[in-house]
Amino acid sequence: MASSTLCYNSLNAFSRTNQFSLPINKDLLIPPPETSPFLTTRNKLLRKNKTVRFTVNGATATASPPQASETASYGGSEKRKQVRVLVAGGGIGGLVFALAAKRKGFEVMVFEKDLSAVRGEGQYRGPIQIQSNALAALEAIDPDVAEEVMRVGCVTGDRINGLVDGVSGSWYVKFDTFTPAVERGLPVTRVISRMTLQQILARAVGEDVIMNESNVVNFLDDGSKVTVELQNGKKYEGDLLVGADGIWSKVRKQLFGPKEAVYSGYTCYTGIADFVPADIESVGYRVFLGHKQYFVSSDVGSGKMQWYAFHKEAPGGVDSPNGKKERLLKIFEGWCDNALDLILATEEEAILRRDIYDRIPTLTWGKGRVTLLGDSVHAMQPNMGQGGCMAIEDSYQLAWELENAWEQSVKSGSRIDIDSCLRSYERERRFRVAIIHGMARMAALMASTYKAYLGVGLGPLEFLTKFRIPHPGRVGGRFFVDMMMPSMLSWVLGGNSSKLEGRQLSCRLSDKANDQLRQWFEDDDALERAISGEWILIPCGDETGLSKPICLNRDEMKPCVVGSAPPEESLGSSITIPSSQVSRVHARINYKDGLFFLTDLRSEHGTWITDIEGKRYRVPPNYPARIHPSDVIEFGSTKASFRIKVTRSVPRVSKKEGEQQQILLKV
Repeated sequence: MASSTLCYNSLNAFSRTNQFSLPINKDLLIPPPETSPFLTTRNKLLRKNKTVRFTVNGATATASPPQASETASYGGSEKRKQVRVLVAGGGIGGLVFALAAKRKGFEVMVFEKDLSAVRGEGQYRGPIQIQSNALAALEAIDPDVAEEVMRVGCVTGDRINGLVDGVSGSWYVKFDTFTPAVERGLPVTRVISRMTLQQILARAVGEDVIMNESNVVNFLDDGSKVTVELQNGKKYEGDLLVGADGIWSKVRKQLFGPKEAVYSGYTCYTGIADFVPADIESVGYRVFLGHKQYFVSSDVGSGKMQWYAFHKEAPGGVDSPNGKKERLLKIFEGWCDNALDLILATEEEAILRRDIYDRIPTLTWGKGRVTLLGDSVHAMQPNMGQGGCMAIEDSYQLAWELENAWEQSVKSGSRIDIDSCLRSYERERRFRVAIIHGMARMAALMASTYKAYLGVGLGPLEFLTKFRIPHPGRVGGRFFVDMMMPSMLSWVLGGNSSKLEGRQLSCRLSDKANDQLRQWFEDDDALERAISGEWILIPCGDETGLSKPICLNRDEMKPCVVGSAPPEESLGSSITIPSSQVSRVHARINYKDGLFFLTDLRSEHGTWITDIEGKRYRVPPNYPARIHPSDVIEFGSTKASFRIKVTRSVPRVSKKEGEQQQILLKV
């Protein structure tokens, strides 16, 4: 027993002193008895904030005074801090705060009306984005939990992210979320399954702390304690109550009275598709801009993509049975492949619909011994990916304020001032939260009022769009975003990282970006070269004589020859188009340096390209013209045309869906 005691304490002290963790399974070690002479002496010294220095087998190690999170590690010799924290709601915000308070040494009780939701078995169980600021706060709360979240999550911050034109798919603005993180030594943004995240948090908090089927419906704050009443009639007392029960919070309603959430003006369809885009290595997530609608896609790992489709309409709408996908394809008809492919690849029953609401943050978050956290006080639109992140930041700050108040009470010999502690928490959080809440609203406004060309949304003047005159708002908006985005991202993703306690100010060695990341931001050609997929020609016209897509050859020595009677002795492949508008040897498509080029071979009726911006031009004879994804090539006539598509993962679709896809391809 004495040997086990010495081993346990020396390893614990050595690993803490040298700031690294040893791969030890503590379950195999015997906890030291309270009567151990070594432990008794150690505790007396540590209570006096003394450092213990001892020698084991010739090696010297030291033990420092325990942190709050260590209070239960040695048979309960260190008493818990005499504060009981009650948490209404076991979502992400409630669980992270419960974890933070528990690690500080406070007693915690979490009341959750449906534990299946905590386990992620609820209806809205899609992935959630945990950005650098929230990951850093999570590291400060519990490094082991943060490590597991980062290990399981899919890194998106190491790639290109940004805004694109919904119809053409061309880049509008690219976001650099990698640099703001690594400059501050923060983890890089990740996406993780909400179900997985909640399971990790629930396991760390301890299921003995989470009370299932415990719906808080009422509370009473008598000035010295808070008593919560559950739906089943049971009552529990605590020193403070934290309402983390979401946008429809009952705690908030009792604090400030009934006040309706604010409808954003948009309904949102969302789904997860088994689909791998061709540019998966270079693009993490993107927002597709449109008029009164927008679309968001994100890599979530494991060969899956999550998407959100927003459409401006009145709340309370209902789709016909099995009609969600059909409606979406109509709403986003004519949009680029990167958006439509995800809708087509998603099973009908996997598409969910909900109206988007938020709550305007207030200056007062609570009263007396009661306060609010996360969506219960500042529910946000999902356009910044910061809703859950703000709840995590709230959790860190509130736990820190509680510990600080406890330490002040110990020094003064008085009772902990819960009221002042909660008001301090509110003051620290409300300014940052209000700004990010406003940014989320502005992002929705910008995404859905975007107009690529003059004439969009002007009714009788809609014909102006055919002239492809850039809309003034598009030009001015891009200039504004280019100027403001770097500093804005730096502030949002940096968070309060400089004030976080409990984490090392260094980034993870595994958080690395591709060597070409900087070039991808500056050069669209380099980004196109990074696409890893098959370039195919999809027949669009009636005179192609073809019904199946044609895959282009990447061999520079074997070009593809197009004509009504291409030579059989051609080194590469050939495409035969039985049309009077197509010359015997009409054109050639060849691959060079990661790009494809089209050359007209002095054909009689010419070769034409319509690019992603809708501009149509004739290819000069014997002059290689660059072609891009989504371009339409016409050989002599619009009836002998093909559209270029780059694909890596072909959607699994039914016969009906295949027919829908063919219609969209022709459009």
